[in-house]
Amino acid sequence: MAGNIMDINDSNFEKEVLQSEKPVMVDFWAPWCGPCKAIGPVVETLAGDYDGKVKFAKCNVDDNPITPSKYGIKAIPTLIFFKGGNVVDQITGMVSRARLEESLTKLV
Repeated sequence: MAGNIMDINDSNFEKEVLQSEKPVMVDFWAPWCGPCKAIGPVVETLAGDYDGKVKFAKCNVDDNPITPSKYGIKAIPTLIFFKGGNVVDQITGMVSRARLEESLTKLV
Protein backbone atom coordinates (compact mmCIF):
# COMPACT_ATOMS: atom_id res chain seq x y z
CA MET A 1 0.00 0.00 0.00
CA ALA A 2 1.29 3.43 -0.91
CA GLY A 3 2.11 5.82 1.92
CA ASN A 4 -0.78 8.15 1.08
CA ILE A 5 -3.39 5.38 0.78
CA MET A 6 -4.77 3.61 3.81
CA ASP A 7 -6.27 0.14 3.97
CA ILE A 8 -9.78 0.18 5.37
CA ASN A 9 -12.05 -2.66 6.37
CA ASP A 10 -15.57 -3.35 7.56
CA SER A 11 -14.66 -2.56 11.18
CA ASN A 12 -12.98 0.83 10.64
CA PHE A 13 -14.96 2.12 7.63
CA GLU A 14 -17.33 4.30 9.65
CA LYS A 15 -14.53 5.94 11.64
CA GLU A 16 -12.09 6.42 8.75
CA VAL A 17 -14.56 7.34 5.99
CA LEU A 18 -17.95 8.41 7.30
CA GLN A 19 -16.56 10.38 10.27
CA SER A 20 -13.55 11.81 8.41
CA GLU A 21 -12.96 15.56 8.60
CA LYS A 22 -11.56 15.44 5.05
CA PRO A 23 -13.31 14.19 1.92
CA VAL A 24 -12.47 10.54 1.18
CA MET A 25 -12.08 8.53 -2.02
CA VAL A 26 -12.50 4.79 -1.44
CA ASP A 27 -11.23 2.34 -4.04
CA PHE A 28 -13.14 -0.95 -3.74
CA TRP A 29 -10.92 -3.61 -5.33
CA ALA A 30 -9.67 -7.20 -5.23
CA PRO A 31 -6.18 -8.63 -5.86
CA TRP A 32 -7.37 -10.82 -8.76
CA CYS A 33 -9.01 -7.89 -10.62
CA GLY A 34 -7.06 -6.77 -13.72
CA PRO A 35 -8.71 -3.35 -14.08
CA CYS A 36 -8.15 -2.77 -10.34
CA LYS A 37 -4.43 -3.35 -10.85
CA ALA A 38 -4.45 -1.04 -13.88
CA ILE A 39 -6.12 1.87 -12.09
CA GLY A 40 -3.99 1.43 -8.93
CA PRO A 41 -0.97 3.49 -10.10
CA VAL A 42 -3.27 6.33 -11.21
CA VAL A 43 -4.93 6.36 -7.78
CA GLU A 44 -1.50 6.34 -6.09
CA THR A 45 -0.36 9.34 -8.16
CA LEU A 46 -3.56 11.24 -7.37
CA ALA A 47 -3.15 10.42 -3.67
CA GLY A 48 0.17 12.25 -3.82
CA ASP A 49 -1.28 15.16 -5.80
CA TYR A 50 -4.21 15.63 -3.41
CA ASP A 51 -2.26 14.90 -0.21
CA GLY A 52 -3.67 16.99 2.63
CA LYS A 53 -6.90 17.74 0.74
CA VAL A 54 -8.44 14.29 0.25
CA LYS A 55 -7.99 11.03 2.16
CA PHE A 56 -7.47 7.99 -0.09
CA ALA A 57 -8.44 4.50 1.02
CA LYS A 58 -8.66 1.00 -0.45
CA CYS A 59 -11.11 -1.68 0.60
CA ASN A 60 -10.54 -5.29 -0.49
CA VAL A 61 -14.03 -6.58 -1.34
CA ASP A 62 -13.05 -10.23 -0.83
CA ASP A 63 -11.88 -9.64 2.75
CA ASN A 64 -14.59 -7.11 3.64
CA PRO A 65 -18.00 -8.08 2.18
CA ILE A 66 -20.23 -5.97 4.46
CA THR A 67 -19.21 -2.47 3.33
CA PRO A 68 -19.40 -3.12 -0.44
CA SER A 69 -22.83 -4.70 -0.02
CA LYS A 70 -24.07 -1.61 1.89
CA TYR A 71 -23.14 0.53 -1.12
CA GLY A 72 -24.50 -1.87 -3.73
CA ILE A 73 -21.14 -2.60 -5.33
CA LYS A 74 -21.56 -5.27 -7.98
CA ALA A 75 -18.45 -4.61 -10.10
CA ILE A 76 -14.89 -3.55 -9.37
CA PRO A 77 -13.01 -1.35 -9.40
CA THR A 78 -15.61 0.98 -7.93
CA LEU A 79 -14.45 4.30 -6.55
CA ILE A 80 -16.80 6.14 -4.21
CA PHE A 81 -16.24 9.75 -3.21
CA PHE A 82 -17.47 10.76 0.28
CA LYS A 83 -17.82 14.21 1.81
CA GLY A 84 -19.26 14.72 5.26
CA GLY A 85 -20.13 11.03 5.42
CA ASN A 86 -22.25 11.21 2.26
CA VAL A 87 -21.65 9.75 -1.20
CA VAL A 88 -21.10 12.61 -3.66
CA ASP A 89 -19.90 10.62 -6.67
CA GLN A 90 -19.23 7.05 -7.79
CA ILE A 91 -17.23 5.61 -10.68
CA THR A 92 -17.22 1.96 -11.72
CA GLY A 93 -14.63 0.44 -14.03
CA MET A 94 -11.36 1.59 -15.52
CA VAL A 95 -11.54 5.30 -16.30
CA SER A 96 -9.07 8.01 -17.28
CA ARG A 97 -7.08 10.09 -14.83
CA ALA A 98 -9.02 13.13 -16.10
CA ARG A 99 -12.32 11.51 -15.08
CA LEU A 100 -10.98 10.79 -11.60
CA GLU A 101 -9.67 14.35 -11.25
CA GLU A 102 -13.10 15.67 -12.25
CA SER A 103 -14.64 13.85 -9.26
CA LEU A 104 -11.82 14.87 -6.92
CA THR A 105 -12.21 18.53 -7.92
CA LYS A 106 -15.87 18.37 -6.85
CA LEU A 107 -14.76 17.10 -3.43
CA VAL A 108 -12.32 19.89 -2.54
